[in-house]
Amino acid sequence: MCICVNCHFVDQCITYHAVETQHQQPHLTEAPTFEPQQPTINVNIRNTMDEIEMEWDVVGCASFLEEAGKWSRLRPGELVPT
Repeated sequence: MCICVNCHFVDQCITYHAVETQHQQPHLTEAPTFEPQQPTINVNIRNTMDEIEMEWDVVGCASFLEEAGKWSRLRPGELVPT
């Protein structure tokens, strides 16, 4: 799971914006301004008969500042990305 969903900076983060793009998800902000320090991204690649699926998860970041439930407060009623 992406640690970003519980990060104070999720709605302004350039890296999370890139993850949203990769997952073809709506952006929390169209113009992020926060550049995180040393984000670590795991990319899981799955082959199916018809396509190759890639899942990106930020698993570490020197700028991570925990704010539990931040993503959920920004998108009330939506399922938290996993």
